Amino acid sequence: MDETFDDARVITSSDSAQSTQAEINEQMAGITRDYEAAGAEETQPRIDYAPYRSSILRHPTKAPRPVDPESIELWSPAFGQRDVHTLESDLTIQHKGEPLGERIILRGKIVDGDGRPVAGQLLEIWQANSAGRYVHKRDQHPAPLDPNFTGVGRAITGADGSYEFTTIKPGPYPWKNHFNAWRPAHIHFSLFGTQFTQRMITQMYFPGDPLFALDPIYQAIVDPAARQRLVATYDHDITSHEWATGYSFDLVLTGTHRTPFETDTTAGQSPEGAH
Repeated sequence: MDETFDDARVITSSDSAQSTQAEINEQMAGITRDYEAAGAEETQPRIDYAPYRSSILRHPTKAPRPVDPESIELWSPAFGQRDVHTLESDLTIQHKGEPLGERIILRGKIVDGDGRPVAGQLLEIWQANSAGRYVHKRDQHPAPLDPNFTGVGRAITGADGSYEFTTIKPGPYPWKNHFNAWRPAHIHFSLFGTQFTQRMITQMYFPGDPLFALDPIYQAIVDPAARQRLVATYDHDITSHEWATGYSFDLVLTGTHRTPFETDTTAGQSPEGAH
């Protein structure tokens, strides 16, 4: 079903997959031209990005409602460093057998805008398996599930803000934004501050992915330099001999080189809805 809004745009349901990739590409190119002509830097994701269909239907349209954070904290979960085991950062040892796919090591630091480490913070990741399939009831596309890979892990940043995960490189997967739509391979990162109300979410991508130019979620960050900050770097020093390839990915919380986070603009909007 189509819905018409006050600005006279006709929005197609994100589950209809009626638009073609060529139509999505044309819309994204037009937005890029307008952004370049405006000459103003815009480094965070747009919450109202027409090629990303469900962003128009789901993005916040009203000002946040003030709440008492102390009351929220009384009812929110709490964790300590003892609650997160060091083995939780290895997603390849959570089951009886070894998962299928390319084993990778992710290593990086969480820093503020001045480069100071952010220590003792809970970092979570979740991802699709090597075939591009999530362990999720709404992900029913015909790619195999891996009985030895769930795709979730946790770690606590060290005194120098560092973290490390061992996992499997995820595959790209189809989604229903438009006909023949595929998401680039990516891993979701969730960073908690000192409270569970202090949460930021982003996605890490892999270098050289041919789907970057076709993906409206990635392109919703209209500034090319800001988009690049979501792409990990292959690091041969992290790569382990005959074991795993290595990637580095730092998260910068503030400043001019900050990492684009979804919660900066989307107030918790989940990127693909189901995942």
